[in-house]
Amino acid sequence: MSRVGKKIIEIPEGVTVQVNNDIVNIQGKLGNDIVKLLAGIEVTIEDKTLKIVKKGDEKDKKLSALHGLFRALINNTIIGVSTGFKKEIEIVGVGYRAAQQNKNVEFSLGYSHSIVFAPPHDVSVKVLEPTKLEITGINRQKVGQVAANIRELRPPEPYKGKGVKYKNEHIKRKAGKAGKA
Repeated sequence: MSRVGKKIIEIPEGVTVQVNNDIVNIQGKLGNDIVKLLAGIEVTIEDKTLKIVKKGDEKDKKLSALHGLFRALINNTIIGVSTGFKKEIEIVGVGYRAAQQNKNVEFSLGYSHSIVFAPPHDVSVKVLEPTKLEITGINRQKVGQVAANIRELRPPEPYKGKGVKYKNEHIKRKAGKAGKA
């Protein structure tokens, strides 16, 4: 049995959870989201707690892995609709910057052209400073994917550290060419 899947999920104040067959609908102050369950996984609600139960063979490894996965997905959705998720990105380099254009963000990253990035409708990208961005949303996967897509525009290089990086990311630096003596 999955150790993660056995943990009980506390439902915070202001969050409602409804279970209809294989769909878990979660609503909170920031929005609502759904999680579709696979066969063999059931969700039961008892007062202010959720319990994820697997139905089937106890020794089925795939079902045990899914048991833990769906517990994590439901927990992340509950956290997302109540408090939300946030990723912070920094831009390092001379002349590298970002500018807000309504919902879109325009990047100048040393290419011959600027790049306009349009985030999905349920994820917001805010330019705090020309070199600092904040990505927020209720879906952890989408927030992380948008952050990864922005980082991919100009990944940090190992010699000078220039590029787009996560706030607390450490770039492993390499030594440059050694000069002749």
